Amino acid sequence: MIVTYKIFRWEVEITNHAAMKQKVFEAIDQSSGELKAYAASVAAEPEFGFKEFKTAQKVQDQFDKLGIPYRAGLAITGVKGILKGGKPGPTIAILGELDAIGCPEHPMANPDTGAAHACGHHMQQSAMLAAAYGLVRSGVMKDLAGNVVFFAVPAEEYVQLAYRKKLVKEGKLHYIHGKGELIYEGEFDDIDMAMQIHSQKNAPEPTVAIGSSSNGFIGKTIQYIGKAAHAADAPDQGINALNAAMLGIMGINSLRETFRDDEHIRVHPIITKGGDLVNNVPDDVRIETYVRGATMEAIDRTHKKVDAALRAGGMAIGAEVKIDTLPGQLPLICNPTLNDLFAENAKTAMPAVKIIDAGHFSASTDMGDVSHLMPAIHPFIGGTDGLLHGADFKVVNFNAAALLPGKAFAGMIIDLLGDGAAKAKALLKDYKPALTKEEYIAKLDSYFSDK
Repeated sequence: MIVTYKIFRWEVEITNHAAMKQKVFEAIDQSSGELKAYAASVAAEPEFGFKEFKTAQKVQDQFDKLGIPYRAGLAITGVKGILKGGKPGPTIAILGELDAIGCPEHPMANPDTGAAHACGHHMQQSAMLAAAYGLVRSGVMKDLAGNVVFFAVPAEEYVQLAYRKKLVKEGKLHYIHGKGELIYEGEFDDIDMAMQIHSQKNAPEPTVAIGSSSNGFIGKTIQYIGKAAHAADAPDQGINALNAAMLGIMGINSLRETFRDDEHIRVHPIITKGGDLVNNVPDDVRIETYVRGATMEAIDRTHKKVDAALRAGGMAIGAEVKIDTLPGQLPLICNPTLNDLFAENAKTAMPAVKIIDAGHFSASTDMGDVSHLMPAIHPFIGGTDGLLHGADFKVVNFNAAALLPGKAFAGMIIDLLGDGAAKAKALLKDYKPALTKEEYIAKLDSYFSDK
């Protein structure tokens, strides 16, 4: 009798979930025109991190239209909306990143700044809003136990470091990447788990690439200080900071054979200032670089070698070397339970979608910071073509790139918060975070240095 009751109850719950999802999916499809218009508007006005004021206002306008209460101005431009269920329960966040990347050659680039949505962040926002449209307009939240946070977050791209360091100096930021700053400000304290998608490169067909992990990194700004002199008349009287920087970069290149394959180390410096005039011996040369790796332990070992190589370049020429190390983004840890739920719901929403195992990817995301504190995922989504951060990146199938992940998110919310949030509570009961918030802050603060 008990067994029969359990089977019967399980069948009823699955049927109810299926009906709820169908209502949500239909609401998203009916909102596709509004969502496309939103995405086009964001793509037309790309903005760099911590400067996304127009984009943040567009998110607020969407929340106003849907009647979702929100708070704005978080970590300068972040917008946090909350949709409450019919009963108390866990809080699940769906994230979308506000910022663009620098890609002046992109056809949709801002002609003044070079910013462009060549990384698909406008698709993240659209997927987040698609889930919001579906959950609000279907009316299913009354049957769920818990809350959904729709979080538009700033500055995932780790760029314009001089500008961001200025914001830190002015006391407007503590960290120079968006999610790290929001964690520091306590804006993730009321969130139990989080999810976000990212566009996939060269994937025009409907695709869901489920990843397990990514690289993390720390950032560095380096200044070589030499002595100016006439480049033709008295080069012997100068100290060539550019030569010192070139030797420092060559030193990094000489280290590459020591990088272990399984640690996925990446070091990719750029010279941001190579001198002032060709007729002067360069006396002020500047470099930015990341030191990436699959674990923070690997990064910790490697970045000390990088510092030694950079200093050796200065010693060889007689130039002064200043290295400013900055906390970057932690490696991503994807939760397997949430990964499975996303894949299942994507398949439900679009049976023909291609599901692939993405494994580890060598790029980085500050979703890695969030994933050290709570269950989190970051799948890659098709419907886009071209290379990420490339001039040829474009959305070719909006349904696959934005509506499909929005439906998968909404379906997951029903699975996790339905039936008294049984699945969400079971996941959280067995979950142990890689770091507490206090440990996270201590770890990132330990990287601050100015030598």
